[in-house]
Amino acid sequence: MTGEMSVKTHGLGVFLELRKRLQSGLLVVGSNVARSPTDVVVTGGDSSLRVRTPRGDLTLALPAGVAFQTGSCIHTPADECSGEELHFRLRISIERSKQEDPASVMDTLRAKETYSFHCQGCTTRLLEDRVFKRILPLPNGNWNAIVDDWCCHPDPFANKKLLPRAEDCLLGDTFVLLARDSNCNQTLTEEVSSAGAADSQDTKKPCHRLALISCASCSLVLGEAVAPGTLKLYITQVVVRPAVGDGKLDASLNRSAFLERTVAARLLDLSNSLSSFHFSVQTPDGKVFLLLWVLNGDSIIAEVPEKSVGEESSISPLASLGPSLRATRALKLLYISCSNARASIQQREIVTSWEVKSIGHPVVLPLKVCEELLQVMDESNSTLPASMRCMRSYEVLRVLARLGLFLHIKRNILRAACQVWSV
Repeated sequence: MTGEMSVKTHGLGVFLELRKRLQSGLLVVGSNVARSPTDVVVTGGDSSLRVRTPRGDLTLALPAGVAFQTGSCIHTPADECSGEELHFRLRISIERSKQEDPASVMDTLRAKETYSFHCQGCTTRLLEDRVFKRILPLPNGNWNAIVDDWCCHPDPFANKKLLPRAEDCLLGDTFVLLARDSNCNQTLTEEVSSAGAADSQDTKKPCHRLALISCASCSLVLGEAVAPGTLKLYITQVVVRPAVGDGKLDASLNRSAFLERTVAARLLDLSNSLSSFHFSVQTPDGKVFLLLWVLNGDSIIAEVPEKSVGEESSISPLASLGPSLRATRALKLLYISCSNARASIQQREIVTSWEVKSIGHPVVLPLKVCEELLQVMDESNSTLPASMRCMRSYEVLRVLARLGLFLHIKRNILRAACQVWSV
């Protein structure tokens, strides 16, 4: 992912974003679908939104408990970045019901239940079925930095690692720690790699060695061997599921969709549990790759490409439609890439400010996963309306997860919250 990477844009048809907490929404209609506000008529039905344009009618099936308020749709002027897009604001009503957030693997693990671990790349079973007696959370990733505030005597944890027992599963922010078993010799390979050596710009940064664990079948890097007999597996690299049935995984979920869903669910979980909305995505050697700022997780978004407007379409989260024709929940966040090749002067100043002020809870992922995540963000930019793709110093990206939650991501200079909400 270099700054010169080309991103192919797509023609905008209809874009809808609903905010459940605000009970409001934004409808954007592409210039090739309608030229004038009078060309667009929005009406509501039974849990649906109907958009009538010169290109044809489109019916968007809304999630259960969400309804369009008739007569609330009004045309609103857009900024200079919108071109000839048409923007409409509307109101919705919400039936109050318990909303369950998408569960990350950390939330689904339970003691005394049987689980199987599979490679996400090729679905190979990696470990023997496990029944954990204890499932315990690890301290936050930066706990060593504040250990002096806990103890009035010398650090009792100095030079000690927190390792699981044979029937333990220890949960980190983005990984699990567990003991090796006899099956690992056939399913896993280990290779020692130097971390930090490639960073020639930081000569003071020490170089340390990582024992990388990979799948023997497809060579996907799964994690690290942190100690003899102990595995550190990243949740973006493995699929953990209850050991029921024939044990075979559904291979229909591709890599990008799995990564989107896993990262989005985990960020939402961490922001809720830590009451922290700033995250620093880092590689295992501590190099910061992305800065993230979570905004909200209550949006519902539907997007219809220009070529699909006028076809008989019913867009529903439950319908068996392609990913571009789904309405689904969204996690909104701002992000900035820390790559020197991509970052502007202002962006580098933001990165420095976050580092100096220790802003951002550390989220550690393998370097290749960080690059994959950034690639998904870049590709998602092309699916947004032009007015939401770039605003002043901001670039806006959306990442669609085919099953469940997706990321609605904005790459920005992170100047002020008021600019964020003016999108």
